[in-house]
Amino acid sequence: MSKLLARPGVRNMLLSLALLCAAASLMCWPQESIAAAKDGITLCSNVIIPSLFPFFVLSALVVNLGLADYLGRGLEHVMGPLFRLPGACASAVALGFIGGYPVGARTALSLYEKGLCSRSEAERLLAFCNNSGPAFILGVVGAGVFASNRIGILLYLAHAAASLCIGLLFRFYHSGDRKRGTRRAHPSHIAAEHLTVVFTTAVKDSFLSILNICAFVIFFSVAIRMLFLSGILPGMATVLSLLLSPIGLSRESVEHLLTGAIELSSGVWSLTGPGALAGKLSMAAFMLGWAGVSIHCQVLSFLGGSGLSTRTYFVGKLLHGVLSAVFITGLVHFVGLGQPVSACLAEQVENIAELDFSTVLTLSLAVAFLVWLLFFAMAVAAAGKLDSKPRRHVL
Repeated sequence: MSKLLARPGVRNMLLSLALLCAAASLMCWPQESIAAAKDGITLCSNVIIPSLFPFFVLSALVVNLGLADYLGRGLEHVMGPLFRLPGACASAVALGFIGGYPVGARTALSLYEKGLCSRSEAERLLAFCNNSGPAFILGVVGAGVFASNRIGILLYLAHAAASLCIGLLFRFYHSGDRKRGTRRAHPSHIAAEHLTVVFTTAVKDSFLSILNICAFVIFFSVAIRMLFLSGILPGMATVLSLLLSPIGLSRESVEHLLTGAIELSSGVWSLTGPGALAGKLSMAAFMLGWAGVSIHCQVLSFLGGSGLSTRTYFVGKLLHGVLSAVFITGLVHFVGLGQPVSACLAEQVENIAELDFSTVLTLSLAVAFLVWLLFFAMAVAAAGKLDSKPRRHVL
């Protein structure tokens, strides 16, 4: 089968057939496709743009102003032994956990382009730095889908633990390659003019990145709707359920997994309804770890032309989904959903899923500003320690 698909003529024929089917579905269900596109635009305007844009600007400033390099020198002894990565990569890991997809992947690419990590180090970093943000897991999935703040916190703990485990596993990928990039950043005092140029460039590039992400969100919103209306996705779920029935997956469960494998938001929202809670939690954890084809396309749009291999990224995301499902099962077994996990966060995440544009933008800007101050303070402290070290004079 693989040899057959490797032929250009066969690939072009299959692609042409798929495009004809897509055009036919748009003509058969024009109103439904318009409604799906409107849903995608609403999702972008209320969630994607206000929550991701400030963190895109923040990640660009952290890398381009040299804060990642200063911070990396202070964290070299932490990132090196754990993940066999330079300390500057800590900024991608931190922003990936806070900002959500695909902030971590974009920061990792920026570090590679600035010469702060080698090719193999960037590929290892991509395997575990592209994670869901706490606002989506705690607010949308926890409070919105499962109507439980405790479930949201457990899902986030499982998601974060699985991501760190992926980083530990991939420390052995090309572990002997310690050669850094040919370009190496040497940050110095940032002049006012340079700061202005960096800031305006960061805002412009971040806006273009947001538009790129919104395009994929709208496209896959329509694609998911067309796949349901045409019966392709339910048919695939029926066939796969026959193969996966020995492990206890029903047709509905397989349909949920297929939806989440393509588009994360649609997948997690499909879990609202009757069904065993343990099974739905495992599926939600897997979807959050895998992230979905829509988010993968967003990451690939950043990596195009960089020369970085995507093999570690896809393997890492698949393992992330599997480990997240395993960890959430263990957490629910040992912690229990009837016990309070963290009462202090309950009121903060209760209504995140229903926030409007202005509220989400305000919260996102506030968090991004606080993270910026934290990065700046840690970079200044690291630079002060480096400058306080006695210099050796060669006679």
